[in-house]
This record gives sequence, C-alpha cells and structure tokens, in this order.
Amino acid sequence: MKVLVVDDEPIVLKSCRMVLAAEGFEVMTAGSVAEALAAIEVHAPGLLLVDVKMPMLDGMYLMRQVREKRPGTPIIVMSGYSTRETIREALELGAATFIAKPFTPDELADTVRSVLKSREKEEKGYEDEKGSGH
Repeated sequence: MKVLVVDDEPIVLKSCRMVLAAEGFEVMTAGSVAEALAAIEVHAPGLLLVDVKMPMLDGMYLMRQVREKRPGTPIIVMSGYSTRETIREALELGAATFIAKPFTPDELADTVRSVLKSREKEEKGYEDEKGSGH
C-alpha cells in the first residue's frame, strides 16, 4: 500500500520513510501541502500521515482538500503542538487518529496498522450491509 508522509521537517520524512518501508509500505514523502496535493493526484495513496504545522498551507488545509478529492482516504495527523483544539479540529475534519510528536518507531507502526485494520473492518461491514439487502 502507498503511504504519503507530509511534513516540512526532512528528518521526520526520513524517519517515517524508514519505519514504514520496513513495515512493507511503499512510502512517498512531501515537504509541503502543494507537493502533497500533486502527489495525491498522481499516486492516489491509500493512507496519509500529515503534520499540522507547516509554513504557508497547513495540514488542516490539506485535510480539507483530501476530504473533497479523495473522501475515503484515511489520514493520520501528527503534531508536536497537540493542543486539545488542534486534536478536536483534526478529528472534526475526519482524521482517523492523532499521533503526538515525537513518537517512537513502534508507536508509528502500531498507529498505521491500527488505522488500516479499522478501515478494513469498516469496508467489510459496508460490503456485508450492501450484499445482505438484496
């Protein structure tokens, strides 16, 4: 599965790439919202890992765009500024979950696996509902 990591800090992109590639994911990175939007159009990632605070356009803006263009894509929001308001706004915009920076490689891998597992269950439940009505 393709995962797009969006953060303006190169060290975060590099470490997320290493952890997620070791978990078997195809990892793409973007250092800005503009780069991320271009990557989403071309590669259609199955999961996004998005930083909140970035220069110019922020992660909340990106989430709004993704909700419009690719509404089913799960998004994990990450931030070193995990205020109650930030978390609430991210969840209201449809984030699957929130992970506070700094996080360990295990926390990242567990969070991604957990989000994908719950997304699979939702999709399977939807298919079961769709199939049983006829």
